[in-house]
Amino acid sequence: MTKEAVILAAGQGLRLGTHADNKPKGCLKLGDLSIIEESVEKLINIGVETIWVVTGFQSQYFDQLVDRFPDHLKTVRNKSYKISGSMYSLAQMSELINPPFLLLESDIIYEFRALEQIVNYSEENCVLLSGFTGSGDEVFVETIEKQLVFMSKDRTLLGNEPAGELVGISKISRSLFTAMIDFSAREFKKSLLIDYETDALVSCAKKENIDCLLIPDLVWAEIDDYTHLQRAKEIIYPEIQRRES
Repeated sequence: MTKEAVILAAGQGLRLGTHADNKPKGCLKLGDLSIIEESVEKLINIGVETIWVVTGFQSQYFDQLVDRFPDHLKTVRNKSYKISGSMYSLAQMSELINPPFLLLESDIIYEFRALEQIVNYSEENCVLLSGFTGSGDEVFVETIEKQLVFMSKDRTLLGNEPAGELVGISKISRSLFTAMIDFSAREFKKSLLIDYETDALVSCAKKENIDCLLIPDLVWAEIDDYTHLQRAKEIIYPEIQRRES
């Protein structure tokens, strides 16, 4: 059973501009709770005991959440968040996490069954995919027999038709995390702007078996800009609420 999770929440959310009210994207509210609070509650409900939030921009908002979830939530700060990518944030966990763990992005909303299916999936490494959303800024994923081969926001770079879109929820084993840390240590000598998905996972997939779990009709959204925010408010969040009521 996967007992730990990491939520990557260091980014500045620059594309949202004033719509984020100078807060991290995970602090946006579509209902009574912030996006990250909803994720934390879902993780607790699925049986996760320790949830790490890697913070950066306006980290105090996440630190305050520890008071609400004192038995489950911990934070660690990426002090270099302005000049680094998501893999550098994840690397802050190298001495703290005990794999396997769930890895999530902080700016996503999703159905609870996304966690149910990935937690109960038989393989130790798993990246969650959805059907095609047409939402803009998608990460398309190429697979061979369900194994990760490549992913990119540029669909033309894939060697075959994409199997689906990256959701931003993964299950990471000890061996895969070690491989990701080793890969990033080499890459950080050149640049800290390394992403966990399109850089680290894709590179490690050459030696590690990383399954891709497709849920074709999953309702979910990532919120990167104002268009995403409006779509989430008007369409996606209400549909998630309807399905889970």
